[in-house]
Amino acid sequence: MAEVGVSTHWVEVVVPVGAADVDELAARVVDEIAAARAGVEQRGDEIVFWVAREDADTAMAEVREAAARWQAAGIAVDPAHVRAVDALPEVDWRDAWKKFFRVSRLTRQIVVVPSWEPFTPTPGDLAIALDPGMAFGTGTHASTRLVLEELQRLADADAAVRSVLDVGCGSGILAIAAAKLWPAARVAAVDNDPLAIDATVDNAAKNAVAVACAPELPAGAFDVVLANIQAHVLRELCGALVARVAPGGTLVLSGLLTAQAEPVAEVYVAAGMAVVAVRPSGDDAQWSSVVLRAAR
Repeated sequence: MAEVGVSTHWVEVVVPVGAADVDELAARVVDEIAAARAGVEQRGDEIVFWVAREDADTAMAEVREAAARWQAAGIAVDPAHVRAVDALPEVDWRDAWKKFFRVSRLTRQIVVVPSWEPFTPTPGDLAIALDPGMAFGTGTHASTRLVLEELQRLADADAAVRSVLDVGCGSGILAIAAAKLWPAARVAAVDNDPLAIDATVDNAAKNAVAVACAPELPAGAFDVVLANIQAHVLRELCGALVARVAPGGTLVLSGLLTAQAEPVAEVYVAAGMAVVAVRPSGDDAQWSSVVLRAAR
């Protein structure tokens, strides 16, 4: 696989699918194709993910083999139509979104402000100055917004939050939002991507908030634990995440296609958590969050 920090040539693997089966196929691609576990993009009736050019042949063979199984299961996908095309150079495609990233009000209080955009807050606004760099998380994706909405609900309910853990922090947007909503809270952030660590540290400094950032889960328990990650990772991390929720604390899971939300929730219920809510996004119903609570 390509090394972090090394300029990489990328290939888009494109899987066309019947419109009625797009959500189901997206979930299957993420769950069954190793190279797609970093995430997929839905473009109309196509599922797209990225691999380094040297890994493209292996990924294509894996996808075509899987597509034959999916087709036999009744999904409208044809292995012969799976294709690979050259993507933009890494820095270009990771930065191309910036031209569309503008000031965005994401909750009643939380407003995300790109570091290159002017903004004058109104009373009650919590403005987050953000430059994601090459890390995931501008707040505009439905999965991120779902978590921000849960944080706003907790704040509006006057929840006593003394500590927050953000797992898979990306740009640091969730950890920074928590630090702004609860200025006295201890906030920790974790990501195994060095680019995300750098982005979170930089963005926390821009916002003058304290966020302890590391590549590994910290010890101890937290009043609120956030995890905006793919479904298969949430399943793998179940024990570790549950162990870090304080008695009576809240765990918010996102990064879930709506079809995945209930099955993932069941995994956490089996580990001792209670479901508070499963909420589809009001912006994009194909994504949902799961809110759970630990026993006191």
